[in-house]
Amino acid sequence: MELDPQAQALLDVMAASGAPPLPQLDPVDARMIPAAVAEMIGAGPDVASVEDIRIPVRDTEIGARVYTPSDDPTATIVYFHGGGWVIGNVDQWDAVCRALAVASGARLVSVEYRLAPEHRFPTAHDDCYDATVWVAEHLADGTPLVVAGDSAGGNLAAVTALRARDGGPKIAFQLLVYPTTDHDLDRDSYQRYSEGNLILNRQEMVWFWDHYLPEVAQRDDPNVSPLRAADLAGLPPAHVILAEHDPLLDEGREYAARLEAAGVPVTTSFYPGQIHAFFSLINLVDDASVAVEDAGRAIRAAV
Repeated sequence: MELDPQAQALLDVMAASGAPPLPQLDPVDARMIPAAVAEMIGAGPDVASVEDIRIPVRDTEIGARVYTPSDDPTATIVYFHGGGWVIGNVDQWDAVCRALAVASGARLVSVEYRLAPEHRFPTAHDDCYDATVWVAEHLADGTPLVVAGDSAGGNLAAVTALRARDGGPKIAFQLLVYPTTDHDLDRDSYQRYSEGNLILNRQEMVWFWDHYLPEVAQRDDPNVSPLRAADLAGLPPAHVILAEHDPLLDEGREYAARLEAAGVPVTTSFYPGQIHAFFSLINLVDDASVAVEDAGRAIRAAV
């Protein structure tokens, strides 16, 4: 299927900007890309309250933003933004986090985990797990706990669920939006999108992986590549959102299939014509709002 016209219009604007390809940038300069997109997205919906907090993790404190849509939240979502573990922050994911809090009726905690290459694996993994434990103990107020994230954030949500299964807080549900689940970059979807302007391609994933975990031999670790976990049984129910024109499509499908084969209840939503990152493009791409509403319904049904 051809690209969604709204997604194509965004890609055209980005191409016309004349910005160098991501692999030609250093991480500091690359972090300006989601900042520019966030400015195009604009504001998300109003919620009852928004509060910036600090969360203690094993060796420091990290930031987080708490969105409360009402006085009676249905659940508590711990959300990890995308950006290949290298770029992105809670400000740049503000609009979609607001929208998901409203759609789900849940309190949402957007975590400012530390980024590579200044903080390589396992820092982001540990930050996200520690934040989830802290939210469960100090902020959830007995509501069901949900882990969620998009792209690299989906990876962090998946590995947090795996780690919590083996002795951590009880997680009721996981929302995985085009998650990174493996380091193998030779799948068919990677070959289809090996280069070109689609927000994400194979060359850019090489750049992200090399900054996050340059030691290739360590990438088999299930805390890095959850698709390689020996056993996925006992994980919380999952809703997986996938986009057609996305190098991560095949590994997302494989992870959903492995969860299902392990007896985990799984629902999957596939968006024809869409690109990687569309979920966060509130106000720019209509399918973003559709997908957020879909995710919100899945969370409400699960909890």
